[in-house]
Amino acid sequence: MNLDPEFDELKREFLSEAQAKVREISGLLGEPGAPGEARERMIYLAHQLKGAGGSYGFPTISSDAAALEIALEKMQDPAATSARGEVEQRVRNLEVQVSRGLQELPV
Repeated sequence: MNLDPEFDELKREFLSEAQAKVREISGLLGEPGAPGEARERMIYLAHQLKGAGGSYGFPTISSDAAALEIALEKMQDPAATSARGEVEQRVRNLEVQVSRGLQELPV
């Protein structure tokens, strides 16, 4: 039973935008070394996802994005060699959560 079709539409828009942001992060991550500007853009996108996820009823997207933001900030430290692997895992987690959210919304 669809109790609030308008909110469902807002959720769908959020998830579509989230999907685009996660794809952009993934693309930027594919650039060699994720230079400073690209890293800053990825942090910005993760921060947006973190803030909006919970507002639209997706706390897991919000928490995964928060963890991604932290992992991206760690990438600034050359000694943090495992940070890139953590970032890649966080991006995959977000891809799964966004896809799941889209699949679970009523048509």
